[in-house]
Amino acid sequence: MNPALANKILKLTPSSILHPTPKMDTPLVLNTGATIPAIGLGTWQSGPGEVREAVAHAIASGYRHIDTAWMYRNEAEVGEGMREGIKRAGISRADVFLTTKLWCTYHNRVEEALDDSLGKLGEEYVDLYLMHWPVPMNPNGNHPAFPKRPDGSRDIDESTTWIETYKSMVKLLATGKAKAIGVSNCSVKYLQDLAAEVGHVPAVNQVELHPFLPQHDLIEYCAAKGIHVSAYSPLGSTGTRFMNDETVQEIAKKHGASAANVLISYHVARNCSALPKSVTPSRIEENAKVLDLDDEDMETLTNLAKNKGTIRLVYPPFGVRHPSLPNDEPKLTVWQIKLGFPDKEEV
Repeated sequence: MNPALANKILKLTPSSILHPTPKMDTPLVLNTGATIPAIGLGTWQSGPGEVREAVAHAIASGYRHIDTAWMYRNEAEVGEGMREGIKRAGISRADVFLTTKLWCTYHNRVEEALDDSLGKLGEEYVDLYLMHWPVPMNPNGNHPAFPKRPDGSRDIDESTTWIETYKSMVKLLATGKAKAIGVSNCSVKYLQDLAAEVGHVPAVNQVELHPFLPQHDLIEYCAAKGIHVSAYSPLGSTGTRFMNDETVQEIAKKHGASAANVLISYHVARNCSALPKSVTPSRIEENAKVLDLDDEDMETLTNLAKNKGTIRLVYPPFGVRHPSLPNDEPKLTVWQIKLGFPDKEEV
């Protein structure tokens, strides 16, 4: 085409076409060739009796991405809610991206675990199967989910490694029960260790992510390796200051939106999917609104952790407490397994 004509067409093309505002179902491409919708409904800590309607309402409202896990103890309700939501929306199962996760006590029973989850969900396959934590725990311990040793520490299964677990997950792809596999809560160090031993690159790494825990190095590493990043706890959790932070509130006021919209849109602007959790219909709908944050907004949000401090909300006590630590400081634990997160290396 003539360069002058091309430039003329470019100038006449509306900005809304050249730079479309992202939406909740904006497809983000995975390394499998499939796509994952930008916004999904998280279901962690959603109470029994609430999850079914939350999922159904979300899908009927336009959500096409649902996240659950064996450990959430709600897969049956999620499956029921999916089918009801699909019916209300007049769509098919293929239109919804469903994720569930392998729990730590099932690391040596990968296909059995997936079959159990599929049975509860009432589904023939999941679009994504993630390793919940790269921490194998004793499958024959004193608790089905959180086995402990006599000293109170988690009963780690030392007969295997999480990398061996991942190799077993790769084999699931041939069964058709999982369209893609990935990991969760993996640091750069862990991903590097995995890459050194396994050729199959995870499609997704789902991690805690928000402006107070931006994990820039992890985002950059995953982007370079073709690993999509999904953000859990994008709004923080009950009692955290994220939603009321004055900086977040100022950006929300600028866009005539809510603080939740700002926090969720932050991830989409970084090419990450986000998984806000709610069981309230109005909040589910509100969380689906994605803002077109500008460079100034992103720079401000990016500097929040630097200016106000890093906050990690989810860090399970897989290890034992150090005897010198005061009893009122539950966040500081000595891990039997170092997970490689820079903000936790000091303990």
